[in-house]
Amino acid sequence: MVGMLGEGFLVSLQIFALTLVGAIPLGVPVALARMSTWGISLGRFRLRPVALIARFYISVMRGTPLMLQMFAIYFAPYYVFGIQLTADSKWQATIVAFIVNYAAYFAEIYRSGIQSIPRGQYEAAEVLGYSRLQTFGKIVLPQVVKRILPAMGNEIITLVKDTSLAFAIGVAEMFSTAKALVASQVSMVPFALAAAFYWVFNFAVEIVLGRVEKHLDYYHD
Repeated sequence: MVGMLGEGFLVSLQIFALTLVGAIPLGVPVALARMSTWGISLGRFRLRPVALIARFYISVMRGTPLMLQMFAIYFAPYYVFGIQLTADSKWQATIVAFIVNYAAYFAEIYRSGIQSIPRGQYEAAEVLGYSRLQTFGKIVLPQVVKRILPAMGNEIITLVKDTSLAFAIGVAEMFSTAKALVASQVSMVPFALAAAFYWVFNFAVEIVLGRVEKHLDYYHD
């Protein structure tokens, strides 16, 4: 039983790791697009297409269930384009759905962190002769990282639990394995063990995030 749950846990761990590897960097251009001031003038009106597209993307990703997004990404190639599904389609759809969903959340966290920096700090850096790149790298970025870390931590912990949603399209992660064991053994023990796995994993994530936050204590607002 523990061995089967361990195999399911490794699948959950892969979903978790691949989502972070894809979503954390993808959130950066989405956040920058969301803050874009580039626009097109139409008479008295000024449209900001890049920002509008980013806002729409974020709104859809945050406003619809992740499970529904997985179904859409999984079935769309077949029903829309007539592409036959393969054995890997479920796994690919899961990873893509998790990445694009969490990138939207991370983008909003990045945006809030960047916009929380007072304008006066940019002006002071300009007076001191800093370039825009130097200003962002040496002054803005350290403050942003510290300010967004708690919110990032909450999302990362939520991601650990959200990996269980992959069972909806048949990915054999830990929750689906526990569910199958409960049905076959007529026992709640597999669910209890799965809960213990999730808790230990989240506890380890909390420890890592706590150490990172402590490492950043050298900088005070």
